Amino acid sequence: MKAPHRGAFIVYSMADFRKLAVWQKAHAMSLEADEVAHGIRGVQYSHLRSQLARSAASVPSNIVEGRAQFSEREFARYLRTAIASASETEYHVITARDKGVISAARCDRLNEKVVEVRKMLYGLVDRLTGSIATEERPPAPRKKRAKKSPPKRRKPKDSP
Repeated sequence: MKAPHRGAFIVYSMADFRKLAVWQKAHAMSLEADEVAHGIRGVQYSHLRSQLARSAASVPSNIVEGRAQFSEREFARYLRTAIASASETEYHVITARDKGVISAARCDRLNEKVVEVRKMLYGLVDRLTGSIATEERPPAPRKKRAKKSPPKRRKPKDSP
């Protein structure tokens, strides 16, 4: 039996994003945000509708894209982008509520999911960067101390 080639590794590593609880929750949140966005009516809210759907879809998308990277450091970078997208989604949901295009109850339900996903992302980043700190970071360079010059000798005073 042949060993899998490098291309097969990418396929296997990309498939396991579905096993991540944070992706599962982010995917569900994205689907609900899309449903909320499609319920927003009015031409004047088309930008809000689009931004809400796009920022919410960006969260699980960045998890998937990050999972396909070859290092934990890169994965953590994509997770940080997902955190930023979750924060953006939360803002758009609040804006939709404040403009009266979604109910306060709907806003609260969706933002509970957004906050839960964001907390999970922060936890995963902490776990990844903690392992990076101990495994990949070189030791910090030592600061060079300034050498003290030897004390100057005093010339004896000439006695008369």
